[in-house]
Amino acid sequence: MEDTKVLITGGTGFIGSNLANTLAETNDVIALDNGYLGTPDNLNDDVEYVEADVLDDDLPTDVDVVFHLAALSSRQMLEENPRQGARVNIEGFINVVEQAHADGCDTIVYASTSSAYGSRTEPSPEDMDLEASTGYDASMLGRERYAEYYNDFYDDLAVAGARFFSVYQGYGGNEGHKGEYANTVSQFTDEIANGQSPVLWGDGSQTRDFTHVDDIVRGLESMADHRLNDVYNLGTGEPYSFNEMIELINDALGTDVEPEYEPIPLENYVHDTCADITKIREATGWEPQISFEEGVKRVCEPYLDE
Repeated sequence: MEDTKVLITGGTGFIGSNLANTLAETNDVIALDNGYLGTPDNLNDDVEYVEADVLDDDLPTDVDVVFHLAALSSRQMLEENPRQGARVNIEGFINVVEQAHADGCDTIVYASTSSAYGSRTEPSPEDMDLEASTGYDASMLGRERYAEYYNDFYDDLAVAGARFFSVYQGYGGNEGHKGEYANTVSQFTDEIANGQSPVLWGDGSQTRDFTHVDDIVRGLESMADHRLNDVYNLGTGEPYSFNEMIELINDALGTDVEPEYEPIPLENYVHDTCADITKIREATGWEPQISFEEGVKRVCEPYLDE
């Protein structure tokens, strides 16, 4: 993508700021955020920052492409404030799409979720049955249903959803502001580097399809470039257990910190995730380039430089 005017909602957040900084090298990028979780400190100087809410009128949607990443983005956030979560995640999506379309934008890529697949050790294809077992799942699946409507109703609009799988970068990148909402790779690395035992739920055998944010950024860009109008997994298809993750972190840091184990405190806990990325590969040629071993090394590097 080059010489394109781009709006990224949630643009100062973890994924949004990485996308904004990358695209701003060759494009005119606006990062819009209300400051709820992100921080403009994540943005490079060549990104235009606009403080606004996705529920506002008169958003800066006179652009060529919108990446709609703004959301209350966790199960916990929706349980604490379900009405606001639904407003932001569904009504905010509708508000952005409506304003963008009215301003002549024809390409929208939005964040959905992979958690609606539930717990699966086999690769999850996009066409399998989904279940909204949490309010967060329900709100993001609401986005997908509205996107279906927009794709059917407007011939001149392409709206594509990305189901992210366990995106990480580490506190040395733009993930530090997330704190307790950061990926477990980042949280556990920080704890082990500081001599603290990470707490794992269950016996540590749960698996995640950990995907480095650089690969996610490339995936989002490819979805916009190809003007897709469906829902696509962005993952690796190669899950690792939490126990394996701890071992990789210790190897990278040269430490030997043992984890602690506690009973799983949640109902409907997703024990395993794994993406089937056949659809996005066939549609755009995208596939992940950063192995989990390499990704963990990148997360650990800032601690080795201290």
